[in-house]
Amino acid sequence: MEFGLNLFSIRTLIGDEKSFLETACRVRDMGYSFLQYSGGPYDPDMISKVSRESGMPVVLTHVPRDRIINDTDKLMEEHAKFGCKNIGLGDLGRDLVIDKSTFCDIVEKLEMAAERMDKNGYKFFYHHHHYEFFHRDDMTLLEYMVKNAPHINFTLDTYWVQYGGANISDTIKMLNGRIECVHLKDYEIYLKDEEKYLFEPRFAPVGDGNINFKEIIPQMVKSGTKYFLVEQDNASSLPDPIGQVERSIKYLKGEF
Repeated sequence: MEFGLNLFSIRTLIGDEKSFLETACRVRDMGYSFLQYSGGPYDPDMISKVSRESGMPVVLTHVPRDRIINDTDKLMEEHAKFGCKNIGLGDLGRDLVIDKSTFCDIVEKLEMAAERMDKNGYKFFYHHHHYEFFHRDDMTLLEYMVKNAPHINFTLDTYWVQYGGANISDTIKMLNGRIECVHLKDYEIYLKDEEKYLFEPRFAPVGDGNINFKEIIPQMVKSGTKYFLVEQDNASSLPDPIGQVERSIKYLKGEF
């Protein structure tokens, strides 16, 4: 199997063209096959050049919500420069889900943009967090999006499903056919304060935590997943960000 990396994990290492190219080559050499561009300066020409010179395709992005809704055509033109057909939104925004009418309105606008992308050979992917598992009117916010926005695809994130208290296998089934891109992110419990006996969850390299990837990755394959992207939100703040994502690809290459 082939696996990719969401560059948001190591966003401190892609601040300009030179560092982006060096980083892309490093993750290529450790075994990653493709990239998601997120967390760095969004310059389509630069992304195209680095992708070409490193031999690392960019298969997904995260771009601002306003551009997705109000500048859809230009956004597709820009993605064509670096050969990426999947346009993503990294976060809806907690402020937009509190009020029901505001949430429904923004979902409708995203659906319209997603339908326009679909007609032009592109796909829109929404990356969820935990709050989309909030229940309102006998369904979660995620279920509302699934039922009312048929053109929206989803970047299923294993950590946030578990953090949100949902079952990963059931969520895969619910999103069947709409999760060509997924984030593989592990969930571990660590001892934050020994004196206070305080244990908390945190992000971890794939294989270091509690998620059963040997069970769910085959399920994702059956549900149509094409791009398995490692993501570790906290890697960039740790002493060795590259070492963190290298642990993930070593585990995945060793098991799949």
